[in-house]
Amino acid sequence: MPVSRSARSVVSCGFVIGALAGFALPAAAEPAAAAVAEAPTPSFLLDVVPILSKAGCNGGGCHGALAGKGGFRLSLFGYDPASDHLTMTREARGRRVDLAEPGASLILTKPTTALPHKGGRRLDVDGHDYRILAAWIAAGCPGPAANEKRLVGIDLAPAESTAAPGASVPLTVTARYDDGSSRDVTRWARFTSADETVASVAADGVVTVVGHGAGAVTAWFSSQIAVGRVIAPFPNEVPPETFTKAPRANVIDDLVLAQLEKLRLVPSPRAADTTWVRRAYLDTIGRLPSPEEVKTFLADTSPGRNARTVDLLLARPEFVDYWTYKWSDVLLVTGSKLRPAAVDAYYRWIRDRVAENAPWDRLVREVVTARGSSLENGATNYFAVNQDPETLAENVSQAFLSLSIGCAKCHNHPLEKWTNDQYYAFANLFARVRAKGWGGDGRNGDGLRTLYVEARGDLLQPRTGRPQPPAPLDGEPLPVDDPTDRREALADWLTSPANPYFTRAIVNRVWANFLGIGLVDPVDDLRATNPASNEPLLAALAAFTVEHGYDLKPLMRLIMLSETYARSADPVPGNVADRRWFARAYPRRLMAEVLSDCIADVTGVHDAYTEVALNDGSTEKLPKAYDTDTRAVQLRDSAVKNAFLKTFGRNARDITCECERSNQPSLVQVLNLANGSTLNDRLAAKAGRITQLLATEPEPPALVTDAWWRCLGRPPTDAERKPFEEMLAAVPAAERREIVEDMYWSLLTSREFLFRH
Repeated sequence: MPVSRSARSVVSCGFVIGALAGFALPAAAEPAAAAVAEAPTPSFLLDVVPILSKAGCNGGGCHGALAGKGGFRLSLFGYDPASDHLTMTREARGRRVDLAEPGASLILTKPTTALPHKGGRRLDVDGHDYRILAAWIAAGCPGPAANEKRLVGIDLAPAESTAAPGASVPLTVTARYDDGSSRDVTRWARFTSADETVASVAADGVVTVVGHGAGAVTAWFSSQIAVGRVIAPFPNEVPPETFTKAPRANVIDDLVLAQLEKLRLVPSPRAADTTWVRRAYLDTIGRLPSPEEVKTFLADTSPGRNARTVDLLLARPEFVDYWTYKWSDVLLVTGSKLRPAAVDAYYRWIRDRVAENAPWDRLVREVVTARGSSLENGATNYFAVNQDPETLAENVSQAFLSLSIGCAKCHNHPLEKWTNDQYYAFANLFARVRAKGWGGDGRNGDGLRTLYVEARGDLLQPRTGRPQPPAPLDGEPLPVDDPTDRREALADWLTSPANPYFTRAIVNRVWANFLGIGLVDPVDDLRATNPASNEPLLAALAAFTVEHGYDLKPLMRLIMLSETYARSADPVPGNVADRRWFARAYPRRLMAEVLSDCIADVTGVHDAYTEVALNDGSTEKLPKAYDTDTRAVQLRDSAVKNAFLKTFGRNARDITCECERSNQPSLVQVLNLANGSTLNDRLAAKAGRITQLLATEPEPPALVTDAWWRCLGRPPTDAERKPFEEMLAAVPAAERREIVEDMYWSLLTSREFLFRH
């Protein structure tokens, strides 16, 4: 509201003189005016905006909201300082600043609550920040200067600290500028803790260790981010020989054990051989080993047995099925957006690359530079699924860099370093992509699209109304008028070993497939504020992948032959609290498609796949149904209708995000297993394995033992075996089916079967 002249005078007398003198830090006898003259003029960009950010004025819950607050809107966290300066000094007839009486300015009277303020007190009248704002107003509210030094980065110290719960660690944030200067900006930095169970951090940057583990603390200052680590070792008494004598197979074990020693976490022993081979089959080809395969593995006692098994699995045709399916999740192969012919072409293209073991960098390059017919070059369908430059920018960064830049479309990313200008520079790399046959809906027509690239055309930056020079993230801009396909430059940058995200992103995806959790978790979230649980290990595996030319099989082999991969999932005293440092294996429910296939392998009955479910809720018959023995991981299309796969969290492939797949158990899943048709109908099927098994009239011990080997990959214990043997022996062979079905049902619904452990 407007402030009267008399009110302004009172406010001015109360605040301004002391404020201006205080900023200059003069001797007590010096006149305030002289002090102001001697003091450096505060900079809007370097001083005012950081104060507004620290006070929360330009945050999303206050004036940085899309609609602002109380008629006053600032850019979120100051991403558009020129606009903010105009808003503060010129909008609303300039009533927010009073050059004649700075202390009467609304930007001072509101946050000090001299006038009513819904945001509460944000500044103290006798505080340092108040004095800077008052001095800036007194100096005439100078705006951002073209020749002003620019912030290039910030440093957080200490970068890593080790302390016990209850300890305090003060942080210091130093800003670095393009003229080589630096200054302490701790007072204006914002701090957050990535794991409040390990450490909390106060607004002044003092960390308090509250629990055991390793956590990250993030400092933000003017769109720059720095991350530090806080380590609080667990209170375990661990003899040094626990680590020095621990078995090691390769660099993975060296770096994992180094971290465990630092945290004082005890590694679990090796898993049983039956567990390891089951684990290897599920993680590599997505299916259970047969009883014969397990027994052959156990009978081989010669050196190198595990290595030979891994090499055989990496060469199996089911490896192609499984990893084609995995990459189809990333590349969004779905009939809800593409016609069947386009789905088939897209899937075949991915499958061909997996079958020939194409290096990951080549596969990605061929996707982002694809052109031509969507039925002849299946990779072009990536552009049919993602048709506009903004969607392409967001999904390419998410799929291949594990970076989410979507927030930067409207404003600087509030949790990352990406700016609004960087977003539009990246999106402009795709601005010239066109296709004959695009009608907005990829399901229109027969699926045929012809992708081409024009020599002209740009995406406008809405904030300026001008094209943002096209550039990769953190990369050099390309000439706006260059007629060549900008995607070629993007592919060069994207797949370069020097790219700090590309290699780490694929390494993290592969690691998560085999260990159950990424070194960075979530697996597709490589933002700076979400650091790896073991950064040296992620860096080493990234270097290993580059060294092997992005052939992912050597990486898989290295992981599977490590002692880390072979550890038992059973916790031991000294690692019960471990959730992300790989002191033990982490049990996880089988992904929907693999679980369905495992049930099919045991029962001998596969689901029928005949329809696709569209986004509008309707269904459509497939032109050609899948063969009756098709496995779920062989499905080309995530839109194929199947209640079991939907219930158990299949990735719908609507967006590029690992969050699209859910492996979390639910009540609906329990009911499906208990009463659903998927399991019960397969057990009762006349053409199923149980019918074939009973036709041979085996003795009860053979029936029970075969069930355990087939379902769990191991023989039953005496306690498991005897009850079923006794029940089967008590009835004639012709009346045993119900007992056998119940026995298989109990095994197929057990945690040991449903989980990879």
